[in-house]
Amino acid sequence: MPDVFTADDARHWALLTRAALAARRAEIDELNVFPVPDGDTGTNLYLTLDGAIEDATAALRADGELGTADLVRECTAMRRAVLMAARGNSGVILSQVVGGLCDVVTERQATEVDARMLAACLERGAAKARASVAHPQEGTILTVADAAAGGARAAADADGTLADVSGAAVAAAQEALAATPEQLPALARAGVVDAGGAGCVLLLESLHRVVTGAWTATDDGLLSAAPLHRRAEWRADVDAPPPAADDARDRGAGHDGPAFEVMYLLTGATADSVATLTATLDRLGDSLLVVGGPDLWNVHVHVDDAGAAVEAGILAGRPERVRITHLVSQPAARDQVLPLGVVAGAAGPGVAAVLEAAGAVAVPFGPGRRPSATQLVDAARRTGATSVVLLPADADGLMTAEIAARAAAGEGLELHVVPARTTVQALAALAVLDPDRSVHANVVAMTGAAVATRHGAVTVATKEALTWAGVCRPGDVLGIVDGDVALLADDLGVAAHDVLDRMLSAGGELVTLVVGAGADTALADRVAARLGRERPEVEVVVIDGGQPVYPLLLGVE
Repeated sequence: MPDVFTADDARHWALLTRAALAARRAEIDELNVFPVPDGDTGTNLYLTLDGAIEDATAALRADGELGTADLVRECTAMRRAVLMAARGNSGVILSQVVGGLCDVVTERQATEVDARMLAACLERGAAKARASVAHPQEGTILTVADAAAGGARAAADADGTLADVSGAAVAAAQEALAATPEQLPALARAGVVDAGGAGCVLLLESLHRVVTGAWTATDDGLLSAAPLHRRAEWRADVDAPPPAADDARDRGAGHDGPAFEVMYLLTGATADSVATLTATLDRLGDSLLVVGGPDLWNVHVHVDDAGAAVEAGILAGRPERVRITHLVSQPAARDQVLPLGVVAGAAGPGVAAVLEAAGAVAVPFGPGRRPSATQLVDAARRTGATSVVLLPADADGLMTAEIAARAAAGEGLELHVVPARTTVQALAALAVLDPDRSVHANVVAMTGAAVATRHGAVTVATKEALTWAGVCRPGDVLGIVDGDVALLADDLGVAAHDVLDRMLSAGGELVTLVVGAGADTALADRVAARLGRERPEVEVVVIDGGQPVYPLLLGVE
């Protein structure tokens, strides 16, 4: 295997990092105490990368290069997309880390990245991130990115392989992350590591996974069983007492900084006007980031006078996508713990039984009989809770769920729609529900679990049709991945195995098999047995779902 990183690897890295952030963003949110304890760092990192991937994909598709672009074109598209998609302080800094990596590739017109160039990419990303912050603070993502770059450079200078460089970057980043409580008193008081730094380590661990197929050299990284929120080892030189045992979830409450976060994209600005804008915003507030150029800038600042921050942007150029968030209200809203009900779509009686056993109200649905918004609101009322999560378990039911949420608001019932588009995504979301967490934390965690679950199915064609895998005819077995027909086969078991192979190509720890109505009971057993032989590290759960149409629904987490 060539010791280089290609365009295909870059695409894999982006998707794997997005999945990692989706799976762990609730945990990262819980770490967020600096610079403002607003509990959204994980969410912002995920949304930044998710939006960037979607924007870059759209740009490449429009140019007819989706899936075929070389590394330079991929990096060109991603560099602009991540700048436009950046959300929050952490998202903007992430955009600079990624942008710096892309800069090295585009400047050198490199279609492949070797070990030494990877080190240069990580160095540029760290340097660009640090330069973007008006007043850099140690103990943050900047420190972790610097450490990773230093580790990568040392490995490259020692003539290490690509895997040596990525592994050294991960190891150095993990060590730096563990030390962040010693550098920031806010982290020490809360007993957590830095949230942005944790996200950076996930980014690097995903890179190492793409390069080697293993999360870390010791298989003991953030993506393994090790929790992100390990409490710091308290040392005598830490100028803060360890938190009390009953204060483990202290998030640094008592926000006393500026009241508003202001973000916007800026076009039509000159270098001089951007310099003036930066100086003005620096006087108005803190957490200032003005990044990008020469034709597009991303502006982020925390201020008390949000209007003045926007007016400064108008004087500098043309502000677009203006977002103003009231920071003071965020911690209280996020920390509020309320009884939470769940309403979930059930494709079959077996699925309904599983949902109800977990405490959800199951709403049956199927082809031609999807629940109305009124039925969803009625089901929400039956939970007896004032805050209810809706798990449609059906792509076509998402819009109905959104309508139900709006309709319920008028009667004081708060409905939160989690984008579970399939049965396996709804089951994954329900599995992470924690009654001791706040409503917001549960919604974020359930959303992360749903979107991180890859889904597939096998079924039998009933008519001739043109699919992505070719023309199918009645009796053909269809293998479906993420909603699209990905393959044609003659046997349900073979199709299920091939679908799972594709879904597991990006990794996975848990496979869920939901058996349909009338399906051969031995089908799931054969699939599970084959997985046990070929992928013994993967756990398999079989559920008798009883759903029509699909003999087997497949999920990978």
